[in-house]
Amino acid sequence: MTRTLLMDSSLLANAETVVSRARTGDTEALGELFRAFEVPVYNLARRICRTTEDAEDVLQETFFEVCRSINRYREEGSLWGWIRTIAASKALMRLRRNKYRDADELHDEVVGNRKEDTHLRMDLEAALERLSETSRAVVWLHDVEGYTHEEIANMMGKTPSFSKSQLSRAHARLRTWLGEEMIP
Repeated sequence: MTRTLLMDSSLLANAETVVSRARTGDTEALGELFRAFEVPVYNLARRICRTTEDAEDVLQETFFEVCRSINRYREEGSLWGWIRTIAASKALMRLRRNKYRDADELHDEVVGNRKEDTHLRMDLEAALERLSETSRAVVWLHDVEGYTHEEIANMMGKTPSFSKSQLSRAHARLRTWLGEEMIP
């Protein structure tokens, strides 16, 4: 199954209505939530977890939790932000449970049109795979998902300085492996 980075924009426009329906137990509304956020949740989980199987488990666990706790969603932030936090937490819990390494190949969500883009993407993915699970998770959560060090520390049960040092070390390794021009 090919996965993309896009969410269902029609749901995002009427998220409040869908959440209200889901809170009453409307299974069709829960299905709409799943369909709208399945791809971005899977992509987040896949970048943190090493295997597609783990990412699929995280996807399932995330939506089980969404269904179970939809009544606790306070609508203070975006619906995606709430679901993303659940997904990141589930992925990090899976990392803690699974201390093995797997050479399972990453799925490409987006295929570049130019050869150098494809090579650059493959180099970056290979370099990210070389990082420890913890470092890779911190890089992904901070640099791609936009979490703060405080949020990452809270999710991992660590301190913000732990997150900062993991990110700094990971960036240094990636710079060494990929060259100075690619890494911030």
